[in-house]
Amino acid sequence: MAGGQSSRMGTDKSFVLFEGRPMIETVLQTVDGLGDETLLITNKPDEYEHFGLPMVGDVYPDHGPLGGIFTAVHAASHPHTLVVACDMPWLNRPLLEYMISLRQSADVVVPRWEKFPEPLHAIYSKVCLDPIEAKLKAKMLKITVFFGQVEVRFVERAEIEKFDEDGRSFANINSPQDLKEASNQKDSIQ
Repeated sequence: MAGGQSSRMGTDKSFVLFEGRPMIETVLQTVDGLGDETLLITNKPDEYEHFGLPMVGDVYPDHGPLGGIFTAVHAASHPHTLVVACDMPWLNRPLLEYMISLRQSADVVVPRWEKFPEPLHAIYSKVCLDPIEAKLKAKMLKITVFFGQVEVRFVERAEIEKFDEDGRSFANINSPQDLKEASNQKDSIQ
């Protein structure tokens, strides 16, 4: 999912430079080849045209990330859709592959870190469409609001740590301060 409000960043997060290149390029490289298709969910197709990927605008504009998830699952040609945000530059491919291997086990496969689900780093089946759409129409936009109506498989911390010891893959960069801290962390590691 790309091209959200980016209000805290002040500019489109997708194109903020992270380690010398736009953040979305890092995300796209990590997910490349994980499935049969890659879709960009964006309401700004002109800005993403150079990626040469199919783009889909929100079915329910101005309905936040839940609307983006609905659009992705609705537009996908397969029964399960991995949804990730454009501002998560530390996605962990082996963890994503593990989650994909679990896709038949539930309607939603979502990591849970520190007791909180990570719904913009999850797999959704087509079964989720009707429950999500009902919440969108009711203007109930919290992403997890429909979880009680579908079968959810939480990927728990012990499973996650086999691939990602510190849960870094769930970190996103929302603000200039987040970007500065990420850069400082990288400098201290080198």
